[in-house]
Amino acid sequence: MGGGLRGTGAIPEPSYTAQTRPNVLETRLPPERQPQPYKIGVGDVVLLATPAGSSVEQLSGLLAAQNSRQGYTVQDDGSIAIPDVGRVAIAGLTLEEAEATLFQSLVSAQIEPTFSLEISQFNSKKVSIGGAVPKPGVVPITLTPLYLDEALAGVGGTTAANMDYTSVRLYRDGTIYQIPLEALYSNNSLQKIPLMSGDSIFVDDTYQLDQASAYFTQQIQLASYRQDARTAALSQLQTEVSLRRAMLEEARSNYRAQVEFDATDRDYVYLAGEVKKQGRFPLPLARKASLADAIYEGATGLATTTADPRHIYVLRGSEDPMEFDALTAWQLDTSNVATLTLATRFELRPNDIVFVAEQPIARWNRVINQITPSILSISANAVQ
Repeated sequence: MGGGLRGTGAIPEPSYTAQTRPNVLETRLPPERQPQPYKIGVGDVVLLATPAGSSVEQLSGLLAAQNSRQGYTVQDDGSIAIPDVGRVAIAGLTLEEAEATLFQSLVSAQIEPTFSLEISQFNSKKVSIGGAVPKPGVVPITLTPLYLDEALAGVGGTTAANMDYTSVRLYRDGTIYQIPLEALYSNNSLQKIPLMSGDSIFVDDTYQLDQASAYFTQQIQLASYRQDARTAALSQLQTEVSLRRAMLEEARSNYRAQVEFDATDRDYVYLAGEVKKQGRFPLPLARKASLADAIYEGATGLATTTADPRHIYVLRGSEDPMEFDALTAWQLDTSNVATLTLATRFELRPNDIVFVAEQPIARWNRVINQITPSILSISANAVQ
């Protein structure tokens, strides 16, 4: 009669086909790696352990958190904030390196406590475990290396009903490795595979990669989400820094424009007599100016052909309103080289007047230049 019922056609295929168990599970081991010393990371909590006899007075504010067993959390920038010391970067350092760095920071802050560094909470390096285990979750990596058998024991072992067809899959750096559970428990070397931060372990007893793939995909998405969040935070920080730099640059530009157009309050010293250009000499901002700055400045300094270096005067009026017409005068003779140092130490004040006398020969020259046209004019008239 065939394989079908009368009037109904062929019998449809079953909606579910039982999976055939594999005969042998393949073993794929990760590359051998030696355990490395633990390096402090973001999120770890460190504790400064001090002798019982130390006091808060001796260690200043350093032990305020220590006495309450509170510790210091390594923040996103890799540093911890210690009272009276400041921020100390310890992320990426081993415990011994971090202890030496902290000791140098405390000595620089004139605090010399006797202490040892401890890690009270390991939060930066973890291994996630899922699948056929009683308590799926994460296992932290501590100062001692974390091996595969210890990680499985940390979540209660496995719940696999049949060890022969159960595998432990390890996801690391984009590659999935596989170890049959029977081989794992019968081979000590497989049990002592060191785990690394970011590893994901999935105990598979369903003979399919679907659940393991979904679990690893979830772990990858979580890692990607954390990375995206940090990238967004860094981008936001860079944007804020750029805005602040732009604001500072705008403020500098505005101030330069005010200085250029003489729209800001400035103090001046006035130059007169035998100088290259009579006028006012602006006193510098945020620092002092000496007499040497004014008389040896390139554009407004001494007129070398007519100035008398023996007679350089500084005139300063009294600041007392009741002494409106009172003034004090100083004379500097720069013809003597030994007195030039006095010009570098003489501090100018706002509204000082620097007067440089003319040389006698220059005065005589000017008299001749003034009377020569008159003599020539008289001679010309007499000839006519």
